[in-house]
Amino acid sequence: MRREGLGLLRAFLVLVGVSALCSVALGTRKGNTSLDQRSHRHRHPGHVSLHRHRQRTGKEGQVLHRSKRGWVWNQFFVIEEYTGPDPVLVGRLHSDVDSGDGNIKYILSGEGAGTIFVIDDKTGNIHATKTLDREEQAQYTLTAQAVARDTNKPLEPPSEFIVKVQDINDNPPEFLHGPYYASVPEMSNVGTSVMQVTATDADDPTYGNSARLVYSILQGQPYFSVEPQTGIIRTALPSMDREARQEYDVVIQAKDMGGHMGGLSGTTEVKITLTDVNDNPPKFPQSVYPMSISEDKVPGEEVGRLKAKDPDLGDNGLVKYNIIDGDGMGIFELSTDSETREAVIKLKKTVDYETKRLYTLKVEGSNPHVDPQFLAWGPYKDEATIKISVEDADEPPVFIAHSYTFEVEENAPEGTLVGRVHAKDTDVANNPVSYRIPQYTDVEQFFSINPEDGMITTTRPLDRETQAWHNISVSAKETGTHQITKVRVNIKVKDVNDNAPEFATNNEVLMCETIAPGKLIETVSAVDKDEMANRQHFTFSLAPEVAHNHNFSLKDNRDSTASIYVLRKGFSRLTQDVYFLPVEINDNGFPAMSSTNTLTIRVCSCDSKDTILSCNVEPYVLPAGLSTGALIAILACIVILLAIVVLFVALRRQKKEPLIVFEEEDIRENIITYDDEGGGEEDTEAFDIATLQNPDGANGFLPRKDIKPELQYPIRPGIGRPAANRLGWEMSSVCSKVTVGRKSCCVVKTTCL
Repeated sequence: MRREGLGLLRAFLVLVGVSALCSVALGTRKGNTSLDQRSHRHRHPGHVSLHRHRQRTGKEGQVLHRSKRGWVWNQFFVIEEYTGPDPVLVGRLHSDVDSGDGNIKYILSGEGAGTIFVIDDKTGNIHATKTLDREEQAQYTLTAQAVARDTNKPLEPPSEFIVKVQDINDNPPEFLHGPYYASVPEMSNVGTSVMQVTATDADDPTYGNSARLVYSILQGQPYFSVEPQTGIIRTALPSMDREARQEYDVVIQAKDMGGHMGGLSGTTEVKITLTDVNDNPPKFPQSVYPMSISEDKVPGEEVGRLKAKDPDLGDNGLVKYNIIDGDGMGIFELSTDSETREAVIKLKKTVDYETKRLYTLKVEGSNPHVDPQFLAWGPYKDEATIKISVEDADEPPVFIAHSYTFEVEENAPEGTLVGRVHAKDTDVANNPVSYRIPQYTDVEQFFSINPEDGMITTTRPLDRETQAWHNISVSAKETGTHQITKVRVNIKVKDVNDNAPEFATNNEVLMCETIAPGKLIETVSAVDKDEMANRQHFTFSLAPEVAHNHNFSLKDNRDSTASIYVLRKGFSRLTQDVYFLPVEINDNGFPAMSSTNTLTIRVCSCDSKDTILSCNVEPYVLPAGLSTGALIAILACIVILLAIVVLFVALRRQKKEPLIVFEEEDIRENIITYDDEGGGEEDTEAFDIATLQNPDGANGFLPRKDIKPELQYPIRPGIGRPAANRLGWEMSSVCSKVTVGRKSCCVVKTTCL
């Protein structure tokens, strides 16, 4: 128990602007109460002493008294947003044991002590040194204590007190979820609720009218009204027709101070749509869908999917999805999968983790079709919130387009501009980007690119007929890093009229010898390698050198075909079996192109029904004037000669080999010289033919293999010359070795000199 000698601390309460509270505080004090009549700017200090007395019964029934506290009080008040030049005096602490000699020191601790609230340790005056905001903190709990100045010994127990920040009307109402989008069924009754908008006021709702809100409609009458107290928007006209007008822009105002003059206000826009109805609205299984996407993704990448369920079938079960609100409306786009009927969220623009890390979308699913039977039901739609978080990535340069398609005319000169690709570094550093075309995508190097600005040009003239499309890739590299990204570039070679037309087919035209004049023998058409599509048209004419020929004529049918007619009769294969007709073909391109094509017309033998029997090419094989019978005779002679040769060879092979075998390498010649005179044609005994055929046998001489024979020797020595009246003969016989197969023979050639 503390000694009874401790006095009471006096608390001077400063109640700014609330005179009633001052009166209550000053008029309800008991005991030692004194008033400090000193005035202070904006303050009315008062001296308050409150006593607490507690009794309790001892063990023997006596009444025990607890010693009095030196100070007891409830709370102090200080007004918020005070901007005066001097610190605000909150109150004064004083103890009865303080005789004024300065031996007592007052100590303050707790929330804001020493920073927001300071105390004069001699006088006990408490001041607020900073401007206070009730919306940040409504009250502060502090602890006060009186101690001896020299020993810091507590003279009384510490006690807590509260400093409350008194509210003023300094916050206007705010609509945190605006702008709003709402819908109501068409033909709704008057008073049908559209939606409820709610504004919030940060001021103290328990003090005065600072947070008392009243709603009113500024725009949207006479179609809609709003309840002043609840903020519910209702229809004000009957039979509003969606087909006549579907959307209404309504402006709602919320005003505090109960709507009286001097109150603060805030507004929000509400877009109200009239919708059709059916018997079942769509419903999202979840109210919030978390999704994420990396910052290195390019536009067109899928972020996520969600689906609203509708038990209706057919058209009534179809759900249409829309992004109706959110700070990511310009960053993301929504499409519907035609197979799964899901809402597909895709990236519309690139996102940057360093700039913004979270996006919110509000997606609405509604039925596009209605059933008049359920006009009073609805609205039939549902909403879900999508929260998309951006994931950090070390991102390479990003091309502005997902792919590029350019066009360039064929035969354009070297250096012709094809197009430009552009990529940028989306990181904070925003480093420069260099471009190049990988060689494997442009093997023949038809194109080149400026590494600085991404301009693509040609390196040579292009030919559409050789290659109509060039699909290459362009890579972009961030300077100073290894980050590379690629994009597809499709280059279409535009056609120019640089190819002459030609016959569609090169088949020969077969014509009968007996064809009648004026008869159609062929209809020709043309083709052009150029890309003219349905605009292509050809004209035909005979070449100038045959324009006046007497055999054939040409008629242009004006449908890109021409007809060939016969002008005369009396064609003969034997006279001329092939005719060459030059035809000039022109197209309608710009510039126009033409070519001369030769049509081959072959004359054939036909029967009486003009059926072709034969189209021989005899004039190119046989001399002129040979008939079929002569040809057959020549062939028969050739066959007979071949048969004789074959028979001769066969007979030679059947002969026996001679008794004396000559080796293949033993080649000799025998020249037999006769110095005889013959008796003319009737002289049959001038020489012995057997001797000529076998001179070696006549002399009993057989050639030896180990002795090389002489080249020439006399056959019949000692024979004198015949009479002068006889015809003289000089004969020379040469024996040559001839090898046929594995057999050898000696051929004797006799010459009469």
